[in-house]
Amino acid sequence: MEWEEVLTVHVAIIDTVSLHNDSGDSVVMISFTGHATGKYFEGIILDGGVDTQIIGSSGERHSLSARYMLRGKDYTGQPCEIYIENNGNMNKELKSAAFRTTPKIITNSKALSFLNQDLLIGEGLPAEAGVDIRIYRAI
Repeated sequence: MEWEEVLTVHVAIIDTVSLHNDSGDSVVMISFTGHATGKYFEGIILDGGVDTQIIGSSGERHSLSARYMLRGKDYTGQPCEIYIENNGNMNKELKSAAFRTTPKIITNSKALSFLNQDLLIGEGLPAEAGVDIRIYRAI
């Protein structure tokens, strides 16, 4: 199976809040802003983007779940929004990325409606302001 990059979300971290639990899972909520680039869409992350990470007490389990909405233009020049729910796990063994995710995208763009059903994967990479999330679709 081949993969095509759909877009890259450039995440800039705003703030974090934490709940540390000595006898179980701990939680970190990370609010963020940023923008997206790519051949299909360009736009900005709207207020309210948050990544919730749950870290197991032994440190072996570390899940993440980010939800955010983008506003911009699709490749036809039409204004649109894209909602992304990105779920995944940190993996210390990954050599090419900090983490991998399974994104779910909902958009009101007719030109990008294929994203509403496509099989997608995401890859998180460290960036100067936070992290870059590259989202790919199977072709």
